Amino acid sequence: MASLNAIAKKLVASGKGILAADESEGTIAKRFALIGLPVTLETRRDYREMLFRSTEAMTDYISGVILTEETLEQKAKDGTPFRELFNATDVIPGIKVDRGALPMPGSKDEKITEGLDGLRQRLAHYAKLGAGFAKWRGVIAITSYAPSRNGIRANAHALARYAMYCQEAGIVPVVEPEVLADGEPGDHSIQRCEDVTGETLEAVFKELRLAGVDLSGMLLKPNMVTPGLRSRDRVSTEEVAQRTVETLRRFVPAAVPGIAFLSGGQSDEEATAHLSAMNQLGGLPWALTFSYGRALQTSALVTWNGEDQNVKAAQKAFTHRAKMNALAALGQYKPELDLAA
Repeated sequence: MASLNAIAKKLVASGKGILAADESEGTIAKRFALIGLPVTLETRRDYREMLFRSTEAMTDYISGVILTEETLEQKAKDGTPFRELFNATDVIPGIKVDRGALPMPGSKDEKITEGLDGLRQRLAHYAKLGAGFAKWRGVIAITSYAPSRNGIRANAHALARYAMYCQEAGIVPVVEPEVLADGEPGDHSIQRCEDVTGETLEAVFKELRLAGVDLSGMLLKPNMVTPGLRSRDRVSTEEVAQRTVETLRRFVPAAVPGIAFLSGGQSDEEATAHLSAMNQLGGLPWALTFSYGRALQTSALVTWNGEDQNVKAAQKAFTHRAKMNALAALGQYKPELDLAA
């Protein structure tokens, strides 16, 4: 069996990134509402099959896919297990293992991610099904009174315990501490985001070390340092890239093989441009790539529109977005490449 470090490195291989297809029923309902499509077992299957059968995208630009429990064991319409589709394109299947962020007792509207109970047994099952990595998301909101130190520490501790369970099961943990840009009120400055992101990363890596997590056998999935989505701040692509990289340099050990960013409510093009600008800075100790959901899927979803006759066009749209982000992971993306599509 490949080592944790080997799996982690393959997930952040040059010019490749991770497709996040682990939407909850609530999240995918919001996505499907864009095209007026009902959420059923069949519509979820058909949509994800459209993505997974995008052979060029999956072979050339995608290294891994984060799945739900449903999708890990799901079959395509013709009865082919999705896992066989991944094997054919050399894509590593991953699994979202947290049970969601719920109100944290004793806090003012902060949340704590749950799902540690029974996780050891679930991970053993996922490993038998072929999952090579897992994901757990901790949510940190910025408000006039949050985050509290306790809120950050509690989520950091949960992330560390999850990561240790994963490595025990031979699964690479993707550690996702997300400082929200699209939470309420979402009007914070880029400086506030930088401060909270730094404090969060510092707490996360302290807890990971205390738990004995092998940093060379994990990946980090953080937010970028941006203003809140409703902020009046207007910042350049270069400032986002510079502030994000400086924050990572301060708090992320070089032993971590790679960092796969979430898009955090950015537009497709913004998420791509920011990633490319970071890679253009050079001299980084870790690979920087993408682990996008919406920012990879939206154009494909709208093009598909739930219609079989649109599958090829939707796959073309998905392949284009995957290629743009693969170029960004190499520091080679240019906005005019999107305009020419």
